[in-house]
Formats: sequence, C-alpha cells, structure tokens
Amino acid sequence: MTPPTPKASKVVLPFPTAAIKADKASNMKWGASVMQEGFCIVPSILLRAQPRLGLNPTQLAVLMQFCDFWWDPHRKPYPSKETIAERLGLSPRQTQRYVAELEGAGLIKRIKRFGANGGRLSNEYDLSGLVAKLKALAPEFAEAREIKAKAGKKGGIKPAQAKGA
Repeated sequence: MTPPTPKASKVVLPFPTAAIKADKASNMKWGASVMQEGFCIVPSILLRAQPRLGLNPTQLAVLMQFCDFWWDPHRKPYPSKETIAERLGLSPRQTQRYVAELEGAGLIKRIKRFGANGGRLSNEYDLSGLVAKLKALAPEFAEAREIKAKAGKKGGIKPAQAKGA
C-alpha cells in the first residue's frame, strides 16, 4: 500500500511579495534613512491631471499636504492651517485662501471639529471630491496610455475603415 501524498502547505508571508519588492526599491531609490521618516501614497494621475483639474502649483502643494495626513481611509485628515502653512512657507491666511479655492473647486470639503469641551479644533478635510474627479478622469488617462502603447508597436495605430468602403 502506498502512503498518501502529503498536501502542499501554503506559505503565508506577513507582507505580500510585491510590497517587499516595492519597499526594497523605495529604499534603493531614496535611501532607508529617508524612507524611515515616512511616506504617503499619492496616485500618479493627481500629478498628471494637475492642469485638467485647474490646479496651480501651490494648490497642488496644499493637496499633497492633505494626502500626507490621510493615513486611514476611514478617517479624514485634519492638519491645522498653521501646520500646512509652516510646511509650505505660507502664512496661515494664505493657506486659508488656498483651502477655500480648493473647496470652491469641489475638490475638498472643510468639516468643523470640536473638542469634548466644545472648543474648536482644526478642521477635518474631506477629499472625496478630489477622489471623484480623479476617478472620472481615470478612463481617459487609461485610453491615452493604450493609444500610446499601440503607437509604439510595430505597425502603429491602424486608421479606422471609412464607412461603406
């Protein structure tokens, strides 16, 4: 009698392999000491769509600061305007104006926060408007990427046949 074949056991890694590779690549690009100070994930489309979103460089910089404070998808960022101002070399009033412009463009929404004693805290910032606009632009960017890929292949892009030909 033949003994039963042992079932292959599935090895579960604490981190996905792709994440480990990305971590190593980040350390190689930026250096471990830089990466240890933290990082934030920003979709590339935000940077590429800056003109389409009508963002000037400072407005984009303010949005990037909010992204750096948005650690959890279930908790909106709430940096103070003083913190954003200090990081960008702006006055708190300038920062407030840029935030108002971003809110007027429908990219963010300010939500007032209050402490247990009723005192004002820094605003919370809802970035769902920005996310929605990026999601709406994503198909156009994907189509452009596909066209570019086809154009780079041998034979390039074939013109559409004329109707009735």
